[in-house]
Amino acid sequence: MKTSFIKEELLFQQLATAFENVVIEIVRKETVFVYASKEFVLPILLYAKEKLGYNSFSHLSCVDWIENDEFELVYIIWSPETKINLFVKTRIDRQNPTMENTDMIWRQINTYQREIREMFGIEFPGFVGEKEFILEDWEDVPPMRRDFDTLEYVNDTFFEREGREDKQDVRERIAKRSGEEIPDFAKKYSRE
Repeated sequence: MKTSFIKEELLFQQLATAFENVVIEIVRKETVFVYASKEFVLPILLYAKEKLGYNSFSHLSCVDWIENDEFELVYIIWSPETKINLFVKTRIDRQNPTMENTDMIWRQINTYQREIREMFGIEFPGFVGEKEFILEDWEDVPPMRRDFDTLEYVNDTFFEREGREDKQDVRERIAKRSGEEIPDFAKKYSRE
């Protein structure tokens, strides 16, 4: 059975006509990707909302492409009329990670930008939000970057702190309380 992509092809044409310097891909039924440089993200999002009926913001995520020295920001918006998810993707420099603020389009973007600023170190000049969002007094590499050493941080922070001489591994506590044995795959992480 052949799948029809009439709505997706119409969206493709609308975006291609409005924006020459972007790459558009129909990924599957009800899913279209737009790859654009960062200066086109705000105009694309505004166009999608005001002209194409994309009045629902779903998510903003970030991917750390450390091997390319870039971050990828992915804006996911949805049209209740066409039922198509539109992914607007852009890459930004990892050494100077800044992206234009877009929270004036959908207010909830502010929360995502605050989280991404804190977890990846990306700045969104012009948006309002306190510096601390989830992390308090954080002075290390942002923890969602791939060059953040989670194991080193845990060992430095939790295993050898003074005043924690009676500490127990979480797995050990659960095993004692439940009467179950720690699974073999988890034993290598225990402090036995």
